[in-house]
Amino acid sequence: MGLYDRDYARASEAFSYGSVSKSEAQIVAFVKETYKLFAASMMAGAAGAYVGVPLAGTIQAMFFPLMILEIGLLIGLHFVKHKQGLNLMVMFGFVFMTGLMLAPLLARTLGMSGGATIIGNAFAMTSVVFGAMSFYAIKTTRDFTGYGKPLMIAMFVILGFSIINIFLGNPMVHIMISGAIVLLFSVMVIFDTQNIMQGAYETPIDGAIALYLDFLNIFTALLQLFGIFGDND
Repeated sequence: MGLYDRDYARASEAFSYGSVSKSEAQIVAFVKETYKLFAASMMAGAAGAYVGVPLAGTIQAMFFPLMILEIGLLIGLHFVKHKQGLNLMVMFGFVFMTGLMLAPLLARTLGMSGGATIIGNAFAMTSVVFGAMSFYAIKTTRDFTGYGKPLMIAMFVILGFSIINIFLGNPMVHIMISGAIVLLFSVMVIFDTQNIMQGAYETPIDGAIALYLDFLNIFTALLQLFGIFGDND
């Protein structure tokens, strides 16, 4: 289902933020850097998808080795995020890999009637959802920063059903899981945006990757939903 663990950086902290409080100027600089890295990550992910689509068959055949490499880069990023230069290399390497791993789904969708339109609609809808949730996170007086544990539990529940459905292969369950992913990561956008605005992440890279994975999960789930309903079969 393309469900990525976007909270790798805080797994050991169990969503408990004990960081030293930052000044307003530091938080503003932190937020700017985070969104710059997020924008750059979007471009790197798109580059990975562009390179990967013509190689979709090869990527599919090497799915597990490539998935291990992708997870390894994500884990490795946690250990090098304070090392200037290397942290950006690993981050963009990971993001490029996510685009590469998305290529088989994109290629399969492009093979459908109106496949390019389906992808365009999924991306447009993802952008609308992401933008709306980000705007809500900034404007609302409700604090979502304490929702970390419930969101993580929901993520594991969805992941569990996703694994079960690999063996069941039930299309209706697949649709429900994809819908649940869209809802979950829409709330994640609010959660992450508020934490970024408060300077709660340790580094801008942490915040940028969290936002990127929120966007990626929503896009992947919507692409699967649009592909299912847009498929003549």
